[in-house]
Amino acid sequence: MTTKFSKETYLYWYELMQLIRQFELMAEEKYKMEGKIRGFFHAYVGQEAIAAGCITATRPEDLFITAYRDHGLAIAKGVSVNSCMAELYGKATGCAKGKGGSMHFFGKDVNFYGGHGIVGAQIGTGAGLAFAEQYRGTDNVVLCYFGDGAARQGILHETFNLAMLWKLPVIFICENNNYAMGTSIERTSNVIDIYKLADGYEMPADTIDGMQPEAVHEGLSRAVKRAREKGGPTLLEIKTYRYKGHSISDPQKYRSKDEVDEYKAKDPIQQVLKTILENNFATEAEIENINKRVDEIVAESVKFAEESPLPDDSEVLGDIYMDKNYPFITD
Repeated sequence: MTTKFSKETYLYWYELMQLIRQFELMAEEKYKMEGKIRGFFHAYVGQEAIAAGCITATRPEDLFITAYRDHGLAIAKGVSVNSCMAELYGKATGCAKGKGGSMHFFGKDVNFYGGHGIVGAQIGTGAGLAFAEQYRGTDNVVLCYFGDGAARQGILHETFNLAMLWKLPVIFICENNNYAMGTSIERTSNVIDIYKLADGYEMPADTIDGMQPEAVHEGLSRAVKRAREKGGPTLLEIKTYRYKGHSISDPQKYRSKDEVDEYKAKDPIQQVLKTILENNFATEAEIENINKRVDEIVAESVKFAEESPLPDDSEVLGDIYMDKNYPFITD
């Protein structure tokens, strides 16, 4: 079996997707079984191929911004696993100082701009980030992620209009996992092919199999090239599936076990593993070493989170109001 991608790429994809998967499963255990994580929690389990393919198709300088199902993309972009787990624990060492929680991961140092809890809010903000990069004269690209539910928000249409008018270097990525909370896409719109929403703005668009990092990488690479060459935005509908509920409290009564099992049969991690083994990119022993390394990283993140301090009371108003001594603020 021949592949378009190198051994190194497949091994990278496998380890990254395993890290995201095991982080989410461990965090779920700490939430459900031990009560050490509280509040909202939206797992990325099943959608890991999107994060993997997007990373290999972009540069570290490119910017990511997403919705509240943000753990996987944050880890992929380079936000430390320790700080991610600490954020779930509400600790001061978290990536948002323990004040953002699951929905508001952040890592400006690695160009990860959240984690946004308001449905669709990041769509306009993503275009704003792209405008800033265009204004500065860089060739950096912004990847702006949202779900199929957010595709029904008015801000999407306003943003698409301006993004095309100004030819902003932004790629709008709809992670279509078939359900907006518990409502299927067929029950929310007459247009069930979300990529067609771009037609009204003459925006290039495509639909991609989100269960394969190869397809994600290739589809995104085309859009990235267009944006870097000042060709403007693209809408990508990446079709995926979440194995878990919308949030951790979701009983999932709106879908059948058979439906979930059908998608689990296409599990992206297992597909990549199969390719690795069939091409002799790694032995079973080497795969076990990768799994062990991932488990150790996740275990260390739990230890780090549990040993970290809670935020000090003096932090309660921090990062809310701008410092009056800021040089551009005058009385």
